[in-house]
Amino acid sequence: MEHPFLFLVDFFDVNGALYHFAHKYPHVMYTWLVMLLLAGFGFLAARKPGLIPTKGQNFFEIVVGGLEDFLVETVGEEGRWFTPLAATIFIFIFVSNMIGLVPGFFPPTATLNTTGACALVVFFFTHYIGVKYHGFKYVKHFMGPVWWMVPLIMPIEIIGHLARVLSLSFRLFGNMMGHELVLGILFMLAGLYFAPLPIMALGIFVAFVQAFVFFLLSIIYFQGSLDHAH
Repeated sequence: MEHPFLFLVDFFDVNGALYHFAHKYPHVMYTWLVMLLLAGFGFLAARKPGLIPTKGQNFFEIVVGGLEDFLVETVGEEGRWFTPLAATIFIFIFVSNMIGLVPGFFPPTATLNTTGACALVVFFFTHYIGVKYHGFKYVKHFMGPVWWMVPLIMPIEIIGHLARVLSLSFRLFGNMMGHELVLGILFMLAGLYFAPLPIMALGIFVAFVQAFVFFLLSIIYFQGSLDHAH
């Protein structure tokens, strides 16, 4: 879908090299923007931590603390150490989803490249956890309960783990791109009126749900790698 105006694309000189890059890869430009926003707000909130937190510090403590508590309740105390990655995934995806509601901005998660990259991070980290906790015995997760079923179970398990990348990436991409398409159509048909507003309001709910689903599935996969094979 071609947007009528994207701030980080049309801001540059049409004849400049950066314009062509931004026009070809708008998701990269807006991914960098989200990264800068998160890094900037995180720095401002944590540069002077104190026993009496500021509003910014208090907000981030509530968000990160809530995600950590939910993760520990789901996975257990052993999973506390991968809270930084899981929380980063949720916050990055949620902000990337939300930024698409601002006129002239494009949600990076409406591109399969971004969602696929996030899914690959989850995929590799899942198996890193398995190897870290179980060593070579982690291969038992793919072998099934009895040895004579290994030729059947192992290919199925491998395909299932690879399919997680497609499931995570396409679910998020499909929902966000679908929301962008609906908004684009409504703006073209009734942009001067209030027809797009209900969809934009619903977009806040969709942005949160999709980020939370990605976060939840990620920690479930992490938990599966922590468990012992049966």
